[in-house]
Formats: sequence, C-alpha cells, structure tokens
Amino acid sequence: MTDDVAWLDATAQAELVRAGEVTPAELVEAAIARIDKLNPQLNAVIHRLDDKAIAAAVDPRLPDGPFRGVPFLVKDGVCHTAGDPFHCGMQVLKDIDWHEDTDTWLAERYRAAGFVFVGKTNLPELAASVTTEPLAYGPTHNPWSLEHSPGGSSGGAAAAVAAGIVPVAHGNDMGGSIRVPSSACGLVGLKPTRGRTTLGPHIGEFWGPLTHEHVLTRSVRDSAAVLDAVSGPAPGDPYTAPAPARPYAEEVDADPRRLRVGTVAMRMGNDPLHPECLAAVEATEALLEELGHDVAPARLEALATPDFGFLGIYGSAIARDLDRWGARIGRTLTPSDLDPMNAVTAELGRSITGAQYLAATEAAHDFSRRVASWWAAGNDVLLTPTMPHPPFRLGEVAPDTDDVMAALPRMGAACMFTAPFNMTGQPAISLPLHWTADGLPVGVQLVAAYGREDVLIRLASQLEGARPWAERRPPISA
Repeated sequence: MTDDVAWLDATAQAELVRAGEVTPAELVEAAIARIDKLNPQLNAVIHRLDDKAIAAAVDPRLPDGPFRGVPFLVKDGVCHTAGDPFHCGMQVLKDIDWHEDTDTWLAERYRAAGFVFVGKTNLPELAASVTTEPLAYGPTHNPWSLEHSPGGSSGGAAAAVAAGIVPVAHGNDMGGSIRVPSSACGLVGLKPTRGRTTLGPHIGEFWGPLTHEHVLTRSVRDSAAVLDAVSGPAPGDPYTAPAPARPYAEEVDADPRRLRVGTVAMRMGNDPLHPECLAAVEATEALLEELGHDVAPARLEALATPDFGFLGIYGSAIARDLDRWGARIGRTLTPSDLDPMNAVTAELGRSITGAQYLAATEAAHDFSRRVASWWAAGNDVLLTPTMPHPPFRLGEVAPDTDDVMAALPRMGAACMFTAPFNMTGQPAISLPLHWTADGLPVGVQLVAAYGREDVLIRLASQLEGARPWAERRPPISA
C-alpha cells in the first residue's frame, strides 16, 4: 500500500473500504508497518495490539460502521479496552502489568463505528501534564522536531496522527489535553461540550466536571464524523449535552453566516504573548475578516480571573486517583508512588477539605456564568491562541525536574487559554493555522457557546478551505 493512503483522512480511508478498493486488513497491516518504522523515533505507541488488530480486521463480524476498517489508536488513560494493558502512565501499574477486562462505553462506540484498535498511546502519568514525558515509558517526541514535546496529555496520540501512523486517535481533555497537543503537532483538536460523549459505565465524571473525551484528527470533517458516531448520552450520565439540530458531518462546508468573533491575544496579567502566537492570532483575525466575519477585541473580563476553582479540583482529583488505584490494586498508594510533580499535587489535594472542594466548584460555577454571559450578549465565537507559546523543548517541564515548584506554574500558564473552557464545559477547537519560522506548529483556538459544536465545525471547515494544511508533512512521517 502506498504512503498516499496513509495521508488520507479517516473518512477517505473508510470510503476506499466501502468501495472495495482496499480491505480493512490492508489498512491495518499498513498502520502496523508504520508503527514499526516510526515509533522507535517517536515513542508514541506504548502498547502494541498487532495480533488482535489483524484478527479484528479479517473478522467478518467487523462492524459495518462509518469507519469500518480504519486503524485507530486509544490513549492509555480514562478510556480502557477489553483485555488490554491500562497503565495511565503510572510505573506502579506498569510493574504489575495491569489489564482491564472490559471496554468503556466510549470504546464500545468506537468499535461499533468500525475502527480497529492497533495500539495504545503514551501519556504523562495520570494525564496530568502539558508534556508527555512519563517516567514509566519515557518521553514522546514531536514529529516536527524530535527535541520538542508533542504536548500533553494526549501527546502520544498527537505524535502518531501527525506522523501519519493513523489518521485519527482517541484523546481526552481535562485542561487542554486534546487542544494543547493538537497545537504542538499541527492537528485539529476538538474538545466537545461537556457530556457530549460518555465516561461510563464506571465513571460519571472524572476530575470533577473537567474531563471531555474525543479524538485528534488531521481534518475537520473527521472530527465531525467521529463525533456523530460516538456522541450521545448513556444511562446515568450526570451531564447531558443539548442534542444537535442535525448530524455534525452536515455542518462541514455549510455556510457559517456572518459571525461576531471576539479575540483575546493577551496572557493573564497582561503579559505579552510569544510573538509567533500573536502572529497566529493576528493572521487568523485578518482571514476571518476576509471571509466576511465581524472581528473585534473581546471584552471578557472573567477570563482574567486568577483562580476560578481549577487548582482545588485538580489537586483533589490527583489525590482521588491515588486512592482509587490503591483500592483497585489492593495496596495503599502514597505520593511516593507518583512522579515528583504529581506527588506535590497529591499532597495539595489531600490538604483540601470537603468544604474547600465545594468552594472550588462554586467558584467554577460563578466563573462559568460570567464567561457565558459574553455569548449570551450576542457574540458567536471567541478566538484565542491555543497556547501562549510554541511547543516546549523536552525536559523543560519534565516530571522529574529539579525545581517542581517552578515547573508547576509554567504548566499552568501553558493551558491558560484552554483550561477555562474545561470549567465552563463549552466546545473549543484548536486549528493548525500557523507555523513558526523554524517549522513548529502553532494552533489557534475557537470557542463557541455551550452545545454549539455546529458553529465551530462550520467556521473551522471554512478556515480549513481558505488556508488548507493537509499537504504539510513533518520531517518524521510516513
């Protein structure tokens, strides 16, 4: 199979299968060959599922879903798959080779869509970092520059999709973990509305209300079509997103109409952005105006809130992860079982009382209402940088850094534009609309009102058509 097929998006690969031009087995075997070729440099795939994938691809019972036969990678955190390793970046789980017996409901939906799982991707320990450098599995390298991080926490997924190993991979987003690696690796990364996809059956919410699950892709239409395939409420879900008016795939290339777009191009505290990130926003502003949209600076003072409850929820979540895993594996875990950054965070979490946790959620609710009021006032889309700077170099915020207390604020700053919308639950998408002079991707983020992925998909596909990125290839690629 030619490398040209590797660079087709998932929608196009599935069309070849339906037309009888390729078989699922051919697609899967080619993806496995690309893992063989590229993974030694990238360290993106940490659990190989070669035999199971080939068996699934040739099985006549392979579901006849919209992505039948398309190879797919699952992030090794939150969404687990039956019979496979599930280590969440933790050395303790790697040491005992922990496996899960069942699929999560989201994994079941991916299978029903016809995807074939060819492996599981690297992530930071407990998905708790903006870089993918777990002590258990080592760093994942960015295919655009092996010295740089692919971002986190869905960094393994991002590196694999950007390099052409697979056209689409699962990710999850607690503070930017789909959008940050999409920015760092030149991908499309949509964080859907809270509750759009299910975390069941064992979890109702994860990290409080912060966790959203979806995929990282190279095209807007793939992100939309996968959302059609797997979204929707499940029994007992604590949150339910508003139902879409029509399939998201029908929003691709639909007229977005004239939109009111507000822009934010300043860091909290009014510190200037990195010049490349500012250039990315300014170029996107100009493009939006060329496309007929009304663009102006956003008056959204709530985004300057220094503490909107995130730290209290985040710290509590890491402490709870430690207790949950201790109960599952049958021994007490302590912060010493974690990397130095998570150990500090877990200790913080254990110092937070129940009343303080509720105060953090109240702060988050107040923040969410203040932010949402900007959309309620008649605005459509907010444009921001995805990150305030280009990708980190590997080691800059590694979990075993000598100065954890200095690295933690830097990690927080990296997701200053993404984390607010995990709090509000609004849909937000990172698009690869800029590259630095030395060839590193820089994403821009678009945010819509709660439940309005349709607006984002229409506008994102319009931008993709105006400034296409599909032909860009990183130096390390298929």
